[in-house]
Amino acid sequence: MARKQRLNQIVGAVLEAGNIDVPTLAELFTVSEATIRRDLELLEEQRLVTRTRGGASTNAAFNDLPLNYKTAQDLPEKRRIAEHALTYLNGSRVVGMTGGTTVSEFARMLMGREHLSIVTNALNIATSLLANPGLRVFIAGGEARASSQETVGPIAEQFLTDYNIDVAFLGVDGVDPDAGCTNYDPMGARVNRALQQRSRTTIVLADATKISRIALAPVCAMAEVDVLITDTRAPEAVVQQIRDQGCEVICV
Repeated sequence: MARKQRLNQIVGAVLEAGNIDVPTLAELFTVSEATIRRDLELLEEQRLVTRTRGGASTNAAFNDLPLNYKTAQDLPEKRRIAEHALTYLNGSRVVGMTGGTTVSEFARMLMGREHLSIVTNALNIATSLLANPGLRVFIAGGEARASSQETVGPIAEQFLTDYNIDVAFLGVDGVDPDAGCTNYDPMGARVNRALQQRSRTTIVLADATKISRIALAPVCAMAEVDVLITDTRAPEAVVQQIRDQGCEVICV
């Protein structure tokens, strides 16, 4: 495994566990403890983790795994999910989007579309879609999160209440039959919730690594999601439990 890929996965492991020790990381990535210590030193310099006695914990400077660390992970699956999501645009005029790497892949596929109004709190998505003159783009204000490139807070939440959205595409950090859709950032979760509540149809885009994961803050129950699009690695038993909640699940 290349070092860049290992660093990405170490950050993800620390964020997932909250606190993890060096021997566990060394075993997980099949490298020496000395290598892990050097990796943690570099990640601490980048303010992505905080080194502790014998290990590392999440850095208080961010509430979520930075977007650039997520982008390269599971990219083929994310692109398949995004491509299938295009089928849910038929008949829609106002499209809501949160941030997230899978939703960003979906947004890139709208560059050839026309006569759509996009409502989003994702700065990177809004900026990229401005290159298409056939789209109207409405961007929420508020506090900008460097990690997710999304705006959050009361201003962003209030902004979304002014729009009636035909279909919303949500990116989340966790999808669980009982806990529903969840995010690491509580403020981001509330904005996602506001978008979901304003939409007639809610589509969640989540690759299989998100399935059965429960993050810190709730977004919505699975019964409030019309369609979950994931990939074929998702455990069938969990998929069926989600379907039992009344949510259609598509594995691509």
